[in-house]
Amino acid sequence: MEIIQVDPTRKQQVRAFLALPFRLYARTPQWVPPLEGESRLVLDRGRRPFYRHSAAAFFLALRNGRTVGRLAVLDNRRYNDFNRSAAAFFTLFECEDDPEAARDLFGQAFAWARARGLAEILGPKGFTPLDGFGLLVKGFEHRPAFGLPYNPAYYPALVESLGFHTSSEVVSGYLNPGLQFPPRIHDLADRLRARRGLTIARCRSRRELRRLVAHLKELYNGSLEGTSGNYPLTDEEVDGMAGQLLWLADPRLVKIVLKGDQPVGFLLAYPDVSAAMQRIRGRLWPFGWLALLLELRRTEWLNINGAGLLPEYRGSGGTAILYSELFKSVSENPRFRHAEVVQIGVENDRMQREMENFGIDFYKMHRVYHLAL
Repeated sequence: MEIIQVDPTRKQQVRAFLALPFRLYARTPQWVPPLEGESRLVLDRGRRPFYRHSAAAFFLALRNGRTVGRLAVLDNRRYNDFNRSAAAFFTLFECEDDPEAARDLFGQAFAWARARGLAEILGPKGFTPLDGFGLLVKGFEHRPAFGLPYNPAYYPALVESLGFHTSSEVVSGYLNPGLQFPPRIHDLADRLRARRGLTIARCRSRRELRRLVAHLKELYNGSLEGTSGNYPLTDEEVDGMAGQLLWLADPRLVKIVLKGDQPVGFLLAYPDVSAAMQRIRGRLWPFGWLALLLELRRTEWLNINGAGLLPEYRGSGGTAILYSELFKSVSENPRFRHAEVVQIGVENDRMQREMENFGIDFYKMHRVYHLAL
């Protein structure tokens, strides 16, 4: 067994790092390949905004010269500054069912993190808040929503054998657009909007959506007040994520809650393009982009992947406004026959119970792990 640290300037090592999941999941019909360009950008220290403030290392496990595992470890300084912590993240873990390879990969990651003065390691957690996180522990039979992790069922056992413990869990729920949402919630949302002077703004074009990007940054960063486990975004990070959002989004499905002209809440939903990603194997060129554009217009799946209110608007039933708009997003377009509400923390048991009462089936679960170094 040999563990090497990837040199991002060595094309052969980069190719080996990126190619491993395609081999591991070759016979897994549920797996969705990542966008090829985005995958390469992760290792590009000159272009990725993450490297302006933080650092990462990438490792490969080789057995007799054959790649059997990979792992990335991150020192996200903005996360640690905001949370007053000294945590490393692990991400992009892929491995054959090989305990020795997993042990040696994580051993190198632990050593790298300790050398930087970090005292714990969490993961899987990625480079940005838009990256899906956690290991899948429930729902292996289902295709993941676009951007969410998928892994074999043996991964949790590999990680837990190294001493990792559960840090948090998130669930994703299936929403049948044919469900009858309780009219009283719509009525309550209408009364709350009138009482608080709130309105719902929707975009009609990508140009309008682009103008809202700065407001989405303010809303996201403002919604972090009093929370932990996240961190505020920089302008560069927002611009990078906005490019992805603008490519995927149907502007009509992005909603902003306004108090006068001031945004105080948001709801993000977009058509799911996972099926097209499987067909094109993550490659946009030469014709993959056309397949994605067609999928955006014809997919029957909708992903709801972000909602929030500024702290002062959360209480007194304020979440009813988001619930109401969530169901309207699903039901207003008859093309969508399926919808998924993505990665809600199980610690928010009240919200989870309310959604279950509305008919949402939480059929997938991802788990984030923790280990003291």
